[in-house]
Amino acid sequence: MSDAASNDARVYSLEDQRAAREARSGGEPGEHRARCAAVTGSGSPCRNYAVEGELCRVHARASGGAQGTHGRTPPPRRQPGLAGPGGPPGSTGNAPSGRSKGQEGGDAAAERSGPSAPGARTARLGDDDGPEGATGAAPGGGPSYGSFRWAETQLLQRGYGAAVDGLELLRDAADDRFLDALRGLVGFLRRRVTGEYDVDEFGFDEDLTTHVLMPLLRPLHRTYWRVTSHGIGHVPPEGGALLVANHAGTLPADALITRLDVFDLTGRHARELGADLVFRTPFVGEFARKTGATLASGDDADRLLAAGELVAVWPEGFKGLGKPWRDRYKLQRFGRGGFVATASRADVPIIPTAIVGSEEIYPMLFDLRIVARLLGFPYFPVVPQMFALPLLGPFALLPLPSKWIIEYGEPIDTTVLSGELAEDPMALFDLTDQVRERIQQMLYRNLMGRRSVFL
Repeated sequence: MSDAASNDARVYSLEDQRAAREARSGGEPGEHRARCAAVTGSGSPCRNYAVEGELCRVHARASGGAQGTHGRTPPPRRQPGLAGPGGPPGSTGNAPSGRSKGQEGGDAAAERSGPSAPGARTARLGDDDGPEGATGAAPGGGPSYGSFRWAETQLLQRGYGAAVDGLELLRDAADDRFLDALRGLVGFLRRRVTGEYDVDEFGFDEDLTTHVLMPLLRPLHRTYWRVTSHGIGHVPPEGGALLVANHAGTLPADALITRLDVFDLTGRHARELGADLVFRTPFVGEFARKTGATLASGDDADRLLAAGELVAVWPEGFKGLGKPWRDRYKLQRFGRGGFVATASRADVPIIPTAIVGSEEIYPMLFDLRIVARLLGFPYFPVVPQMFALPLLGPFALLPLPSKWIIEYGEPIDTTVLSGELAEDPMALFDLTDQVRERIQQMLYRNLMGRRSVFL
């Protein structure tokens, strides 16, 4: 049997435990461990224990990259928008482009004397109302209250360095394009209230299209589908012209994106010619009119071209939009050549345009023709996104983020159809086939040149 005395447990009093804790912390009996002397962003004293002089680890790191408690330097962490990629303000990193080392040193010194440094006062709202606030430097020497640099400093002081990456993305989003779009929206609302806007005889509301529709489409154009285009120099900067493009993708997103691309590169609105079904559909027809579309008839097209407008047409129509996946990038029939006759009557060139990438946004597996007849639609598509509806809900119906390429080809002269040739059906068919073949070759060339569908 074991000795009973060996099983006795020793009981420590509270005084003994406090003395042992103070001995481990290096203090004398009766002394308390020193607290951090810094002040938090809210103005209250920091409650962390001091490890480097009078500062805790967080404030010591923010005020100049202090050493750790065991003599080791904390590993550098990427801090976007600060002195450099390797550490906090005051570290020796590469300065951002456009700023000198002296400016970076001034910023680092300003941040070290910011609101959380020992003995420094907290910045007040309204300390800087001038241009300095845009760069985050207050007249007092520290980052201005509410600026991006002030927010970065506060996040670093609280140990949320990873959140600085998200703040940097937010600052990048608030660039000149965003501010221009915001100013355009404010001006649009003012003109709506005062009635200072015009609508042409076709119902085109240029103010609505330019300042509301186009800014909504730009994230899709620039970020989601990452559209690249070339050959825009073939589109005339003024005067009438007929832009002819391929059509695909189940929904007519290619028409909207092409119009936006032309507008951003030339400043011209491509007036779209739409099918009868578009204008018979409630709400859709009225919205199409407001955005510049008009009926694909000879009279409307003649008037637009005679007025020197840039007109866009997709001759494949619903045959191109609703073609199955196995027929992707194979152009359908271009009708009876009505668009060629229209361009010939107005003596304007035809700009062949090839769009690569729109086929993949909604790959159509097959067409439920019975359902389409019941609903009065030209087709009823079944796309792969539908099979993800039970898992993702409505988000499953988002288009796929394919990479788009738009090429504007060399203009095709229509003045060769003069006199009797303008009324000759065979001459019209020949020029229509020439336009179709040109676009098909452009599609093949761009398909061979792209790396993948989504990259």
